[in-house]
Amino acid sequence: MMLKKLFKTISSEGYYDFTNIIIPWLLFLSLIFISLGLYQGLFIAPSDYQQGDAFRIMYVHVPSAWISLFAYSIVFFSALISIIWHIKVYDLILLASCKLGAVFTFFTLTTGAIWGKPMWGTWWAWDARLTSELILFFIYISILLLHGSFEDKRKASISVNILAIVGFINIPIIHFSVEWWNTLHQGPSVIKLSTPSIAGDMLTPLIITALGFTFFFLGTMLKSSQNMLLNNEKNKSWTKLV
Repeated sequence: MMLKKLFKTISSEGYYDFTNIIIPWLLFLSLIFISLGLYQGLFIAPSDYQQGDAFRIMYVHVPSAWISLFAYSIVFFSALISIIWHIKVYDLILLASCKLGAVFTFFTLTTGAIWGKPMWGTWWAWDARLTSELILFFIYISILLLHGSFEDKRKASISVNILAIVGFINIPIIHFSVEWWNTLHQGPSVIKLSTPSIAGDMLTPLIITALGFTFFFLGTMLKSSQNMLLNNEKNKSWTKLV
């Protein structure tokens, strides 16, 4: 009941005012963290004893992969809130997260291919992690295409929410694929029950950069949802004051 009351208090105008305050801070923090993390990762961290300097693409690839999963988590929870309590702001958060999630997933696949070529000798392999990440990209695109295929926004919302909830099954598959199957992709190095299997002077820049990517994603996602909100409610009186 507390959650229901909390979500029900979120009005379109209140959401716009809140995001208007927080977006500049998120983007400012993203600039600081990404700049610091990439500088340390690309110029300060030592070379890997096996991969040499080729490993440094990790500082873009891993944060992108993290955002590809984080974005879908927001898609999933937004779909649950929307389908249970019919709060339209979360439909916009879902769509904005989908758009950015697709971009970051594509970036993950691209940087993974660039990293995989010198390490595996091929741009692409039908590895469990790579294949499930590719499926995630198609799920993102499918949600966006499904939403665009409806003229009735309510029907679009219901259909998209159902697809988003069903598609969440792919998230644990992506995460655990390297443990469940024998894959080319290396196992978890950072998020694991035991101590991270990556040196501290390599790990610190990675965490900083991942935080920067997270702030950037949140800032741009909120801005995108904000723009959609203004477009949807352009005839409302409060939007004329913006």
